[in-house]
Amino acid sequence: MDWLIIPGVIVTFIGLGLLFYTILRIMRAKKQGLSDDEMQVNLQSAVAWNLGAMGCSAIGLMMVVIGIML
Repeated sequence: MDWLIIPGVIVTFIGLGLLFYTILRIMRAKKQGLSDDEMQVNLQSAVAWNLGAMGCSAIGLMMVVIGIML
């Protein structure tokens, strides 16, 4: 089921890209030396992006596994 494996790999890489985006975003926030309240808002937003990226990667990996099994 190649038609399921290739899109699954693409979705997985999109999720990985989003994970790297959140890592860079947090690193930039630390370098800016924000106040505690601003840092908390930044980190709460980053957690939402991180959960979305993990979900995207998980869905992509599920697509790959199902494509291999079928």
